[in-house]
Amino acid sequence: MYTVLVISIIIVFIVLILALITTSKAYGFKHTIDELDQQPVTQKEIDTQKEE
Repeated sequence: MYTVLVISIIIVFIVLILALITTSKAYGFKHTIDELDQQPVTQKEIDTQKEE
């Protein structure tokens, strides 16, 4: 009975430690955002791009 309890507690601590490690690595990750291409705003700019 006690062996099952001890094994269960060990598994819980292992999962907790792995979750903390994963979370700390996720917060340390540097996210980047790609720049957007220049989008035409007015109908005149759209017509100019079509002519090119």
